[in-house]
Amino acid sequence: MVGAQLRDTAEELAAVLWREHTVYRERSGGMVIRGEHVRRWISLAPAGGRDEILVRAGRILDGGTTAPARSEAVVPLSAGTGVLATTCRRLLADAAADASRPAPDRADTGRPRESRKSRKSRRSARRNGGGRHTSFSSWVILVCVAAVIALFAYSSAMHG
Repeated sequence: MVGAQLRDTAEELAAVLWREHTVYRERSGGMVIRGEHVRRWISLAPAGGRDEILVRAGRILDGGTTAPARSEAVVPLSAGTGVLATTCRRLLADAAADASRPAPDRADTGRPRESRKSRKSRRSARRNGGGRHTSFSSWVILVCVAAVIALFAYSSAMHG
């Protein structure tokens, strides 16, 4: 019963929101409304409550793949198409605002963000003795090589 009601609600909502749209069922049983011309999608799925649906909105990326939902809300299914459309418009506006906002240059720590590659190189440099600084194991090897050379020179001088 909920599946048929969800499908009917999705089709009504799609007609209110966009002239051009595609409505289809997700594997999880929810309904998706895609507006290719506005590069946005809306998902309707049963929520925890009996008469509630989870509404999520997100962007459609280049190539037709969907970005993860940027915003979501729980709406009573009995609220009607008008209330649902208003909620969807708000969520779509939030998704559009997230898309237009530039990515922050700094993380919450206040330090500049590092790429994955620079983090890996720093981690491997630390593991290999700090990068440009000579590690303790390198010094031990140098001392051993110097000792072998000194022993060879001493031995050659005594027997030579």
